[in-house]
Amino acid sequence: MPNFFILALRHGWRDWRNPELRILALALLVAVTAVSAVGFFASRIERAMKLQAAEMLGGDVRVSAATPLPTAWIEYAQQLGLRAANTLNFSSIVLQGDKTLLVAVKAVDTQYPLRGQLRIADSVADATGMVTTDVPASGTVWVEARILNELGLSVGSHLELGESTLQITKVLTHEPDQSGQFFQLAPRLLMNLDDVAKTQLIGVGSRVRYHSLLAGDWDKITHYREWLQKQVQAGQFIETTANARPELRTALERAQQFLGLATMVTVLLAGAAVAVASYHFSQKQADASAILRCLGVTQTVILRMYLLRLLFLGVLTSGLGCAFGWLAQYGLATLLASYIVTTALPAPALTPILQGVTTNFVTLLGFALPPVLRIQNVPPLRVLRRELGFPAPRVWQIASVAGIAMSALLFWQANNSQLALYVIGGTLTTILVLLAVAYGLVRSIRATTRLTWRFGLTNLARRATLSSLQLVAFGLGIMALLLLAVVRVDLLQAWQTSLPEETPNYFLTNIQAKQVDSLRARLQTLTHSERPLYPLVISRLIAINGQPVSATQYTSSRAKHLVKRDFNLSTSQALPADNRIIAGHFWGESTEQLSIEEGFAKEMGIQLGDKLQFRVANQEIIATVTSLRKVKWDSFNVNFFVLASPDVLSELPATYVTSVYLQDTASGLISTLVHEFPNMLVFDVNVIMEQVRDLINRAALAVQYVFLFTLLAGLIVLYAATIASHEERLYESALLRTLGATRYQILTGLIAEFATLGALAGLLAAIMASGLGYFLAAHLLDLPYHFNLGLWFISVVGGTIGVSFAGLLGTWSVLSTPPLLVLRRIDP
Repeated sequence: MPNFFILALRHGWRDWRNPELRILALALLVAVTAVSAVGFFASRIERAMKLQAAEMLGGDVRVSAATPLPTAWIEYAQQLGLRAANTLNFSSIVLQGDKTLLVAVKAVDTQYPLRGQLRIADSVADATGMVTTDVPASGTVWVEARILNELGLSVGSHLELGESTLQITKVLTHEPDQSGQFFQLAPRLLMNLDDVAKTQLIGVGSRVRYHSLLAGDWDKITHYREWLQKQVQAGQFIETTANARPELRTALERAQQFLGLATMVTVLLAGAAVAVASYHFSQKQADASAILRCLGVTQTVILRMYLLRLLFLGVLTSGLGCAFGWLAQYGLATLLASYIVTTALPAPALTPILQGVTTNFVTLLGFALPPVLRIQNVPPLRVLRRELGFPAPRVWQIASVAGIAMSALLFWQANNSQLALYVIGGTLTTILVLLAVAYGLVRSIRATTRLTWRFGLTNLARRATLSSLQLVAFGLGIMALLLLAVVRVDLLQAWQTSLPEETPNYFLTNIQAKQVDSLRARLQTLTHSERPLYPLVISRLIAINGQPVSATQYTSSRAKHLVKRDFNLSTSQALPADNRIIAGHFWGESTEQLSIEEGFAKEMGIQLGDKLQFRVANQEIIATVTSLRKVKWDSFNVNFFVLASPDVLSELPATYVTSVYLQDTASGLISTLVHEFPNMLVFDVNVIMEQVRDLINRAALAVQYVFLFTLLAGLIVLYAATIASHEERLYESALLRTLGATRYQILTGLIAEFATLGALAGLLAAIMASGLGYFLAAHLLDLPYHFNLGLWFISVVGGTIGVSFAGLLGTWSVLSTPPLLVLRRIDP
């Protein structure tokens, strides 16, 4: 066995002097560097985005209840090394002389907030304020500007809360966990938790919400959340970014999909580069194998030698690639972190190292092994008869191994089986179409009148198989780059424009039936548009198909949460604008029908035809699920998990809800509306909208910079495909120059050949990238897609120029090497 290692090392060192092994190593090195760098950076960005999404909770996990939470929960969290903070929320009346005002009180301890930042100002005139790490000192409060305006107070004034008199020391301009606030003339008052007892406002029967916030290392948070799920009782709720508001959850999931897609395209290109480079490497090893066979070396020994060389190459490129990837993501994070996320990036996890190494060896074995296995079968007679080469390869075997390897990598990188299936299906379709069209086009090429162009185009037809494979490699590389360009430009832009400036930013609820007409008219006057008002019936799901529903039936924390919460049932004669039926039909001729949002149905295990039973006050209603809906939650219009046919809710008491867009300067209008409709509750979602917009913009930047790694992998594919026929072109050029051809004529012929390849590859890549981009937008990302003819133009022109440049760069030695040196060489 040691002899095999020594012999393999010697041959490997000898081959390193030749360009073929260096090209294969470069392809592998770029693959590992790209995958590990994207993995490091994407994981850090993803974790940072989760931290930012956690700002809406004030921590990574928030536990809430109407009664004090067990101290053992906090003690266990502290044992794990987690940070904890406690808050208390309730409504109360504050007094200032003879004036009174209902306020939303939040009492916090000194650890608040664990995520995000508080912003305060010294006067009402400063709307932005400054960041602070403090909380109100004992005996003081921070209040929103509306409290000062309503009571005619200023910073430094005092107000009465219960039995306490507290001094206003700051204007509160932002809470990290604000995420929209209900208020009925109820702006925020922030106070110290130690002062609550002095107010004597909290007693038996008080409507209070106790919150415990937890934050820390992500793995410890996951462990604590799993432990906590086994401890919670009825009325106690665990909130995380996973069960946050649907608008934020949708934005975060879509951002992760974009990053996953960018990583998958990089892996795809890396595999293509290795496949092309390894094929060329195995071709160049035919002579060495034949000589070894003549010297009596068996096929088994030859195979072991080459496998060991692949192993050495894999170990070397894995180590260097992961190191380069580590350094690359650090440089990238240093340059871009402040533009992509507002918080410091978490330390990189070690998982991307495993991803890089695994990707390297799977790619190496999947794409390089099949060609290398053929080396042992080179006949010894090749030493004397140079026309003898490899036995004909079994294409289906090579394609199967490579396909399985790439599919495994894509599924692993995607973390989304649907996304992986779409990309795999699109890639296979692209390869088949490229092969078929390429072979047909190449074989049909006819000579032109110009000698030099006739020489270049004849080369394509003469090497039809190789030209077709090169066209597939070029086309696949350009398609992958175009696909990411489509994602980076068109789909991200569609996502950004999916939240236009006049998106509804206020929800109005608790509207009485008799107020609907007057409020609709008032809103039409204010907004110059008619907004739908939906009835709202508070209910609780109690049975599915006659079987009682219990949280113990479900493993998902979100499903448990949904079982324990009340549902807002509503109805609509027509399907709401932001809803799309994906199964069943919306309101047929029968009665007692339900339409369920697809995510809710999946979490609860609800299917078409199921009978759901709800309790509404003292009544129970039963209806049949006749349709499933896909809801665009991030539209910020009023949407519901469950819609009932109009007959189901016709006899039930209901309030109404709507959403409306009002400009930032419309705070006076809100106060006017609340005075005109004193029972109405106003829900401000401006904070959530800004969080969603920020998340979209940062995800767009992250994808753009991940694109740089993909571009590098694409360039390697082009270069590897270009040098595949280098040796043959070298001898061809030497013969032509010996027969009197000039360097200019050969150069023009090469330009004709590579320009034609580039144009064909660009055209086919544009067609396939547009089709796959449309499919991803329509069926996975749920975004509008518009075909961009500009990208087609860029693809064809860029393919022509890019492939021509790469081709000339890879074959420049064809022009610079003297013919005599080439003809004297022993190698063919």
